[in-house]
Amino acid sequence: MGIILKSAKEIAKMRAAGKIVHAVLDAVEAACVPGTSTLDLNRIAEDVLKRAGARSAFLGYGPRGQPPYPAVLCTSVNEVVVHGIPRADVVLREGDIVGVDFACFKDAYCADAARTIAVGVVSAPARALLDTTRQALEGAISACVPGARLGDVGAAIQTFAEGAGHAVVREMVGHGIGRAMHEPPDVPNTGRPGRGLRLTPGLVIAIEPMINTGTADIRVLDDDWTIVTADGGLSAHFEHTVAITDGSPLVLTAA
Repeated sequence: MGIILKSAKEIAKMRAAGKIVHAVLDAVEAACVPGTSTLDLNRIAEDVLKRAGARSAFLGYGPRGQPPYPAVLCTSVNEVVVHGIPRADVVLREGDIVGVDFACFKDAYCADAARTIAVGVVSAPARALLDTTRQALEGAISACVPGARLGDVGAAIQTFAEGAGHAVVREMVGHGIGRAMHEPPDVPNTGRPGRGLRLTPGLVIAIEPMINTGTADIRVLDDDWTIVTADGGLSAHFEHTVAITDGSPLVLTAA
């Protein structure tokens, strides 16, 4: 499948899905307190999703021979980079950080976003990691203007994160999005300015830096989904679905 540019009408539909994604993440974030299990968070996401009349993009998803994903939410605690599966026995504690990732379809179009949340008071290194990852995403979004290239987007993330002393996960990337959750092109979190696909109005991408306190290396657990840092260090993940327009980028998963 090639790159599919979206019309203004299609982008409006994705914006409607994006508002649901934002509402789910807000509800989940409010529940990220000590004593809450990650399965509790998934139930909250299910409830908001159902009331919105939308369909989960994660539940049952299983590419490349992986087992179907069993939840509507990804909950990635501390050293988990992405794709943590909600469980009753994973209970949030003071000082944890938890990445929550959610995507849904509304009227046949998808939106996808993530944020990493501090549970109570976190350590200074954890807070710095969250701030760095969020700001790296903001810088990448700012680079999403007509005529720029994907390398500019990745370079914005890489330069900021590495300049702050953190490591950028390279194996996991962002993606195009629209009628499918994952469409071309891949959106790397590293890059060289002026290289790669030229950004064109109508292109919609999910940008999702994953940044670690230690090494950039990762490994996959036996469930074939959960990805953790190889050294046990902390990881943070922020994501937005962004449309390239004739002017400033449009963040479809914002409030």
